[in-house]
Amino acid sequence: MSIEPTGFGALVLVLLMAVVTLATRWGGVYVMAFVPIGQRVRRFIGAMSGSVLVALLAPMALEGDNGARLALLSTAITMLVVKKPLPAIAAGIVTAALFRQF
Repeated sequence: MSIEPTGFGALVLVLLMAVVTLATRWGGVYVMAFVPIGQRVRRFIGAMSGSVLVALLAPMALEGDNGARLALLSTAITMLVVKKPLPAIAAGIVTAALFRQF
C-alpha cells in the first residue's frame, strides 16, 4: 500500500499520524492506571525524562554547528545559575541567534 504525499494523500498521512500519536498517549495513560506509583516507579519516570532530554540534545552537541553548541552551553550555565527553565531556554535561543547573526 502506498499513499501519495501530495494533495489529499498529505491530509490522510497527517490524520493517520495524529491517530497514532493519540493512541500512544492515551494508551500510556490507560496502562499507567494499572501500575501502582511507588517510589521505584517515580524514580524510573524521573530518570526516563532526563534520559530523553539527553537523547535529544546529544546529537545537536555532536553534529550541530558552533551556534548550537554555544546555545547549549549558555542554556546549561543559565540553568545552573538561575535554576529556572524559561530564562535558560531564552538565553540559549538568544545566544544562538546572536552567534548566527554575526
